[in-house]
Amino acid sequence: MTEVRNTENLEIAVAANRHLFLPGTRSRVNTSFLGWLNELPLKVQAKCIQRIDRRGEFGHELRRPEADLLRDGIDELRASYQGVHYRMLYFFAGKAVVVVSHGLTKERAVPPREIDTAVKRKKQTEQNFKQYTFRPE
Repeated sequence: MTEVRNTENLEIAVAANRHLFLPGTRSRVNTSFLGWLNELPLKVQAKCIQRIDRRGEFGHELRRPEADLLRDGIDELRASYQGVHYRMLYFFAGKAVVVVSHGLTKERAVPPREIDTAVKRKKQTEQNFKQYTFRPE
């Protein structure tokens, strides 16, 4: 498993899988997702990165318990550790690009407002793909 100690390591892990991109903000990296991820325990970070890697490896074929469809073109990557459920909401842009919207910790169902946030980010990304993508250099 990949051990993530800071956002730079995550960028390297994402860069290793060329068709995974993160929607950007002014810094061209979605700080809400990276900030969320970096605040998690290292073992949880590793599980989340593993899910991202497996999404890249298996594409649309990845299913429960690792991934699931929510609504409106939004899917979730699922990781659990010590009874806590971690979710990374994402969507596909075209056939080969996965855009990670953001992450959250949940107890039961993913709150509708979280899915709405991902839908909004999906629309923004579709309107200007280059502005909202992270491309490793």
